Amino acid sequence: MMGRAAALSAPRWRGGGIDFRDSLRSGGNLLFALFVAAVLAFTLLAAVHSPDDPLLHPSSHQLTAFLTSATSNSTFLADDSVLRTGEDFAAVSNSSDAAAIEAGVIAEAVPFIKLSDVASEESMDGAGAGTEQTVTVDTDANSDAGAAAAEENTIAEAVSCDTEAPVDCTGDRDLFNLLMRTAIERFPDLHFYRFGRPVTVPGSPMACDLAWRFRPAEDTNGRTTYYKDYRRFVLTRDVNTCTLVVNSVGEYHSGTGAKRNGRRKGKKGKKGKREAPVTDFVPDKTQMRLDENAANADTNTASEPVLVIGEAVNDNLPVVESESDFSRGKYLIYMGGGERCKSMNHFIWGFLCALGEAQFLNRTFVLDLNVCLNSRYTMSGKDEEKDFRLYFDFEHLKESASVIDQSQFWTDWGKWHKKDRLKNYYTEDIKVTPMKLRDVKDTLIMRKFGNVEPDNYWSRVCEGETEGVIKRPWHFLWKSRRLMEMVSAISSRMNWDFDSVHVVRGEKAQNTQLWPNLDRDTSPDSLLTTLNDKVGAGRHLYIATNEPDKSFFDPLKDKYVTHLLDDFKDLWDENSEWYTETKELSNGNTVEFDGYMRVAVDTEVFLRGKRKLETFNSLTSDCKNGVNTCPASS
Repeated sequence: MMGRAAALSAPRWRGGGIDFRDSLRSGGNLLFALFVAAVLAFTLLAAVHSPDDPLLHPSSHQLTAFLTSATSNSTFLADDSVLRTGEDFAAVSNSSDAAAIEAGVIAEAVPFIKLSDVASEESMDGAGAGTEQTVTVDTDANSDAGAAAAEENTIAEAVSCDTEAPVDCTGDRDLFNLLMRTAIERFPDLHFYRFGRPVTVPGSPMACDLAWRFRPAEDTNGRTTYYKDYRRFVLTRDVNTCTLVVNSVGEYHSGTGAKRNGRRKGKKGKKGKREAPVTDFVPDKTQMRLDENAANADTNTASEPVLVIGEAVNDNLPVVESESDFSRGKYLIYMGGGERCKSMNHFIWGFLCALGEAQFLNRTFVLDLNVCLNSRYTMSGKDEEKDFRLYFDFEHLKESASVIDQSQFWTDWGKWHKKDRLKNYYTEDIKVTPMKLRDVKDTLIMRKFGNVEPDNYWSRVCEGETEGVIKRPWHFLWKSRRLMEMVSAISSRMNWDFDSVHVVRGEKAQNTQLWPNLDRDTSPDSLLTTLNDKVGAGRHLYIATNEPDKSFFDPLKDKYVTHLLDDFKDLWDENSEWYTETKELSNGNTVEFDGYMRVAVDTEVFLRGKRKLETFNSLTSDCKNGVNTCPASS
């Protein structure tokens, strides 16, 4: 048995072909042996060989040149910027991440230009352009002679400096950086987002005008609002170093040369793109943060409209370019209505209902630009016809919604409705809901409102079952940019660093039955007591009030730098930009700065105070709407 097993396991030659599996196995073993031998040989050679160190070799000129070049130097410059990656936007789960947030590591929602961004731009430009001069100091016994020579050269350069030579506002990047740094340092309560290129001032060789876009650092109004300012910088040269120094910065909007008109290209009234902001500048570091935020933004979320206060206003009326465009359009018009000559709030409530229905029906709203201003707001004490554009941002409205001026519409309708067989759907019944009008194919839907109040209010269309369908588009209606420009000017004159108090007096203070404590609680002595622990002494204090006697608040001047709306009358007098523009808008007729405008500006300035004190929340225990009307929670 054992013999048979040994016989089976012994190799035997049976003739025939060679066994290729055995041959391949043998070849693989041979190649592996050669590989191991090569590795051993290379290891021995590397162990016994010791080449010269290239960092110490005197002939390595290329490496030396690299280490001493401007490009290499920039690698070793201190960089305080933060490279933000995905983990910076993740939820914080440990204490180190929490500390990073407290230190401001996480990218802000809208990156603004920081002082370090401007400084780094200057350093990078200087290194890239090769304009920096390095001084090699000899440390041997002749160092004193070298220092004397350097001092002599400095004196010679100072003597040869022309301190009266005109500055190059447009081409000197170092000057540009100097102006930007000065603005950021001068206004610490502002965040800067864009700078315009400096502009030369005709007749002033040592002055430059500079514009910028900014927001208050503590802006909490909940809307993306930017402001534009442009100021004049007067410069001098240091007699010893010949370097430029900012001598003074002008007041708000003093740099008129840097103001751009911002007009749109195209025909009058036609929507078009703004001219490219070729003079705007954002430092590289700030732009990196902007690009990073854009890359991480939610593309499914609609972008919020941006309000820029300070740009030129485009009040041109939208027009239909051709007969075919007009005939293809669908329109909605409201005729009559009880909102006329009521309070402005009443008008706005009905107007937004009409805009909401037009949006729901996907129709162009035919807008009557004539607004009846209630007598409570006018100096004459009578109702007056006013232009819609004096109170509201018409440019934003026509960009956000489809609207057409009523007078222009009727002109085009008279020319083409018979020729093109345009039809009109007419209704006087407010019970005809927008849902019932959705299938109407006629070119024009006309809602006619009667004379019986309150059924003739536009707002009635959005009541009942319609209330859950029609949404008032509040984001379409903004205050006039001209009025908001006044708000910006007033806030800028207080350097955006002020507190505000709203003091309601007038008829309410006289009505002791409904407001028994208001007159006493808003007296100067009571105000001083209330403000004592809320507003620091010496602070700028803006007082928004309906008190007709402005000397009433004089006792507060001993402790605060007080400001009232009438302190800024130059913003709407006959020499103001507002006066000129509104007169042109009203076909040469002078426009009164009326009561509603005063309330609008007064309120907006109040809202921009760092600390805001309301009458019925902070000054008195009386209820806003009279006795026993306070909310249960108050």
